[in-house]
Amino acid sequence: MIFVGIDVAKDKHDCFICYSDGSVYKDAFSFSNDRDGFNILLSFMPEPSENVKVGLEATGHYSLNLINFLVDNGFNPVIFNPLQINLFRKAHTLRKTKTDKTDAKLIAFMLSSSDAKPHLDLSYHVVELKSLTRYRYRLKDQLARLKISISRIVNIIFPELENLVYSVNQKSTLALLHEFPSNYLIANTHLTRITNILKSNSRGKYDKSKALEIRSAALNSIGSDSDAYRFELVQTIDLINFYSSKIDELDSKIKDILLELESPILSIPGISFNLASIILAEIVDINKFDTPSQLQAFAGLDPATHQSGKFVASGVSMVKRGSPYLRWALLNAARLVSMRDPSFKEYYQKKRNEGKHHFVALTHVAKKLIRVIFKLLKTNTLFVSQV
Repeated sequence: MIFVGIDVAKDKHDCFICYSDGSVYKDAFSFSNDRDGFNILLSFMPEPSENVKVGLEATGHYSLNLINFLVDNGFNPVIFNPLQINLFRKAHTLRKTKTDKTDAKLIAFMLSSSDAKPHLDLSYHVVELKSLTRYRYRLKDQLARLKISISRIVNIIFPELENLVYSVNQKSTLALLHEFPSNYLIANTHLTRITNILKSNSRGKYDKSKALEIRSAALNSIGSDSDAYRFELVQTIDLINFYSSKIDELDSKIKDILLELESPILSIPGISFNLASIILAEIVDINKFDTPSQLQAFAGLDPATHQSGKFVASGVSMVKRGSPYLRWALLNAARLVSMRDPSFKEYYQKKRNEGKHHFVALTHVAKKLIRVIFKLLKTNTLFVSQV
């Protein structure tokens, strides 16, 4: 067996190739991150590919094109977590030297001493899901920042408004502020006009009495008024509406992919298309996990342990390594599933009765949910509640 270690970077990659006994097949060399560079790598790769094991560090989008190139040419690379590489380095050398070429050698030696499973040729759907769910996360983050800006501006121009509505970022309030972006404009607008805006954007929840309440507060508001604040408020609301519409389009596309995948985890009560898409995209392929505990560790939900002699620490926190996206999705799914499914609800209540804090109990529910998801994906069967 021949082992190929590749250290990935933005503009160029470093490679080292050795035999299973550690002797050098091809000493460390660099190749550019383009078609010519990839072809140089291919020219040095031994044949047949079945006798070659390739490994590289998980570096996000920098490694994606290289992985696809290797797969297209018959190689199934092993993808190492950067933490794994760092721990291997500390365990096998006392030197503090770290270069791209030494990292390439390190990865090759890791391959020779590891039973890590190779990267699988991902299905089109899973690749698409991962890209779309990460993109959705970024859009939601931008949207959250814009909503914080709305709260800041409203606290300046009309601070009394926050106590009169459920949220300054709800549709009806934003519609009113977009039309009349100051306390002065609201105070000097006909009551019928304010009522119509609120009523049409709240499905009738807000009526004339709420309009009167808001206008009265505007008449006596201590808020500041300026053209700059008005301009910023209207522009921010426009951006919120834009991002919201794009997220809706994105959700529709994600839903279409999930319907084609027909994943059994959608049969679990409380797991929405959004949460299911994140869970499936982050897991990628359930067959790379042999046990539920491995999946739990990948999500960063396994507890940290500290033991020295006869002493074993208690009350330690979660490791929180692995995929933060998967951890977020599982914890949110656990909260919803414990509200919708009787068996999970009972399990959550059992943990609460044991004196555990809400978030600790929720973590236990998430661990149980991991075991269920693992079984459903492994057996491709639908969820059946164990009441």
